[in-house]
Amino acid sequence: MRIHIDALSLTCIIGLLEHERLTPQRVIVTCTIDYRYTDGEYIDYAIAVALIRKTLEEERFELLETAIEVVAQRFKARFDAIEELYLHLCKPDILPNVRVGLSETFTF
Repeated sequence: MRIHIDALSLTCIIGLLEHERLTPQRVIVTCTIDYRYTDGEYIDYAIAVALIRKTLEEERFELLETAIEVVAQRFKARFDAIEELYLHLCKPDILPNVRVGLSETFTF
């Protein structure tokens, strides 16, 4: 089975620049979760969204790379059935007229 989480918008501290360390900025997360579905065992997408939100809003990351890796580690720790996780984090307001971001696919 595959869960799609598209355009989850939240604010968090993420970045190296001084103003990014002080002022939360908007981040948009897109996520795809591939997992083994057997006999009614499933991944609740509301719990998956809450995991992303909690991780990014409560931590203070300097790099998108670190943020993505920590979110992936928390998914693997929380959901035994997960096989593959695609994460895309986007900072839509950091540069004018463009969205910048980072993505990675994790296979477990």
